[in-house]
Amino acid sequence: MSVMPLLVICSILVAGGFLLAFLFATRRGQYDDLGTPAVRMLFDDVEPK
Repeated sequence: MSVMPLLVICSILVAGGFLLAFLFATRRGQYDDLGTPAVRMLFDDVEPK
């Protein structure tokens, strides 16, 4: 039972790290373009000449 506080603290730290990573990605505009990824496979790749 003495391990439970340690596990709770570790899980809170990990969850906080994921929250900070999500907020960082959101503020940097990672999720702004929602339309292009859905239709990207329909576009032809242009090969450089």
